[in-house]
Amino acid sequence: MATTSRLLTLLSLLQARRDWPGSVLAARLGISHRTVRRDIDRLREMGYRIEAAMGPDGGYRLEAGNDMPPLLFDDDQALAVAIALRAAPALGAGIGEAAVRALGTMRQVLPSRLRPRLDAIEVTTVGRPGDGPAVAVPLDVLLTLGQALRDRVTIRFDYLPREGDDAEPGPARRVEPHHLVASQGRWYLLAWDLDREDWRLFSAHRVRPRVPSGAPFVPRVVPGGDVDAFVSARFKGSDTNEWACRGTVLLHAPARDVLPFAGDGTVTAVDDERCTLEAGSWSWGALAASFGRFEVAMEVVGPAELAEAFAVQAQRFAAAGGGPSAEGIRRPS
Repeated sequence: MATTSRLLTLLSLLQARRDWPGSVLAARLGISHRTVRRDIDRLREMGYRIEAAMGPDGGYRLEAGNDMPPLLFDDDQALAVAIALRAAPALGAGIGEAAVRALGTMRQVLPSRLRPRLDAIEVTTVGRPGDGPAVAVPLDVLLTLGQALRDRVTIRFDYLPREGDDAEPGPARRVEPHHLVASQGRWYLLAWDLDREDWRLFSAHRVRPRVPSGAPFVPRVVPGGDVDAFVSARFKGSDTNEWACRGTVLLHAPARDVLPFAGDGTVTAVDDERCTLEAGSWSWGALAASFGRFEVAMEVVGPAELAEAFAVQAQRFAAAGGGPSAEGIRRPS
């Protein structure tokens, strides 16, 4: 392995975790302990602060410096960073302009062999139907929350009312921050609310941290142990990652025509012209209305609550349309 490539690999390893025994680095790189020490000295000369631990099991640690040293990326890392910068405006993190400037700076210093590969990737971020627009979060808010998460310290913040709400902000919230979550252009803070003694999911763009931070805390385990599942459940209005209401209908439409619009529902072909669709929603009325988007005749398979919701929706639609018709919906006998 050439010296430059070896230095890049060594730097990547040092950045990947906090402490590296010298023997492990030598084995990973296929070099001697003496060469590891020489390569560490080369990185120090380039401005990287690398501490060494003495003893037979001594190792190395990359420390943060006061001045930013030159960044060394291998080809894949450079392209990954550049692509991430192109997609950054869709994150709603208030860094769109900075990301564009950073991408321009980075492209200027990319080796000529990498520029065509980067230029071949054009990223256009488009929201899906029903998605809300991305909401920008002040960068200093994200940095403050991120630091509190890293240090595992409690924080206090004002929680602004929703847009259009004239209510005054309530008392400052006191929480143990556990995770920053990004979903469809919006950022959320998952935290344990100390006053309410429960988990809460806060919209990050409404958070205005107060300083200084509070006392350290021992992290709690998110119910179920899976952050993704827990937050997804909260988005569904449930304590578990399941919709509060689930039902099934028989649609008089081929499965191939239903599948592209089934979302997280389950489509099962009955024959060439019919299929069943099992889906969920936060209420029976919303679930019945969601099935209506297919605009075909259907039959309720179950449960009875779904059939009742269809009956209520039929009356509402009939009243809106000026007639009592509920054709195409069958209630179970």
